[in-house]
Amino acid sequence: MAKRKLTVQQQRRIRLQQDRSRAQADNRGAPAAAGLPESGLGAEQTGVVAVRYADSADVVIEAAGEVRRCHFRANLDSLIAGDRVAWRDGDPWGVITAVQPRKNHLDRPDNLGKLRPVAANIDRIAIVLAPQPQPHANLIDRYLVASEAQGIASMLVLNKCDMGETEDLRRLLDTYGQLGYPLLFVSAKTGAGIAQLAASLQHKTGVLVGQSGVGKSSLINALIPDADTQTGPLSTKATPVASRSSHREQGTARYTAKGTHTTSASQLFRLPGGGGLIDSPGIREFGLWHLDAAQVAAGFVEFRPLLGHCKFRDCQHRSEPECALIAAVKEGTVRAQRLGSYHALVAELSAH
Repeated sequence: MAKRKLTVQQQRRIRLQQDRSRAQADNRGAPAAAGLPESGLGAEQTGVVAVRYADSADVVIEAAGEVRRCHFRANLDSLIAGDRVAWRDGDPWGVITAVQPRKNHLDRPDNLGKLRPVAANIDRIAIVLAPQPQPHANLIDRYLVASEAQGIASMLVLNKCDMGETEDLRRLLDTYGQLGYPLLFVSAKTGAGIAQLAASLQHKTGVLVGQSGVGKSSLINALIPDADTQTGPLSTKATPVASRSSHREQGTARYTAKGTHTTSASQLFRLPGGGGLIDSPGIREFGLWHLDAAQVAAGFVEFRPLLGHCKFRDCQHRSEPECALIAAVKEGTVRAQRLGSYHALVAELSAH
């Protein structure tokens, strides 16, 4: 069924109601003397969306470290993992009343090729690599450009480090280390480096991204031993959620007694030392179609001091005379592989 289109006046009323809800949640330390509003719902409080269903969501109650199943109203349909929300408790479910503005979000293309947000309010992206499957520099650069465009800190994590490194892999890692991106060497199998990875994510909201087969699920299980437990009843009022492993079944709506997963369901797990980790099987590639060539160039950190210094304002950085980027490649201050990645990403923009 098609969604009912809201009038401008209805949209304005909805925005005002959300503003009131956010304001009440911010002042939740001084609830009304009556205790409960006439609707029977509790006072406004804040939380973070852990996982979104078709018409409900699990919300992490930050103060208690528990999860509460909540309905949400039709005008809040864009909820995703990581969203900060205002909600009210009720029986048997709570109700999400407003969504706080997002500081950033990650997108992926849907089945129609349109970009959709799948995770919000990210502090750090960990790009997971492994000796096998062989890492691709262009994919790493895609992740980095998307992260830079959203102002999200990035790091590279080499999983399966117990397998050793080839010379090509070492050169690839050196490229990004010299650019200032942190590098971690870990093994979900042996436990090497897991404590350092956990420390880098502590008190942050992180996302693991990377090719299929690099061991993201194994790292999540190493970082969060009770990950599957977290999808169960975490409080006396929480409704059980199906296990994390079934999230891998993309493209099929998943039905439970209390809700239906969307096809790109992402889930936020609580890290033992504080913070959270979003597992998002939907993020296989970041869509960059909303960026232009200048924004893509700005996502290459070593390009930034050179941008605007080419002879021609509309320089494509290919064969134009007195191009600052081409000159930097010849001087060795910019790697040819990175300039090639830039050209490949810009070429994709014109295809959409």
